[in-house]
Amino acid sequence: MEIYVSTDVETDGPIPGPYSMLSFASAAFSKNKQLLDTFSANLETLPEAASDPATMRWWQERPQAWAACRADLEIPALAMQRYAAWLRALPGKPVFVGYPAAFDFMFVYWYLVRFNGESPFSHSALDIKTYAMAKLGSSYRNTSKRAMPKHWFDDLPHTHVALDDALEQGALFCNMLNSGGGKTD
Repeated sequence: MEIYVSTDVETDGPIPGPYSMLSFASAAFSKNKQLLDTFSANLETLPEAASDPATMRWWQERPQAWAACRADLEIPALAMQRYAAWLRALPGKPVFVGYPAAFDFMFVYWYLVRFNGESPFSHSALDIKTYAMAKLGSSYRNTSKRAMPKHWFDDLPHTHVALDDALEQGALFCNMLNSGGGKTD
């Protein structure tokens, strides 16, 4: 059985290594949208990393989300080992789900390999926007949340707090997964 692991990250820059993943969270869903478990961690910054000025300006406009991702910090190595153990304990094979998967997966994969030696997700991730494009029969650039059917969305907040966003995006993915064909939904 596949377990859909909706994951969101918050960072202080555009790529892992030179910049740090500040916070990440995952919400594990079954195909029928049952929330099986959640995981979240706020991380100490990498000692060799810097903060991207443009990203930090973005954070200045979101003080509540910034405060949330800087509370109860963990050492990245310990958090990623705990996360890998959590993924392995799920009742099925984990499938990484993100929006955008390219960004979120890049950080999670890099941190898992660096601090855990491997990724339980292997080398792949499912991108919600790409899945929406395929379901809607639209072009990638014309596929945005505004263009998606309203019934795909639950009334969940998008706060830039990693767990909130992982839950919101996981519900969106499950609603898409369980809906009929594209444009006529």
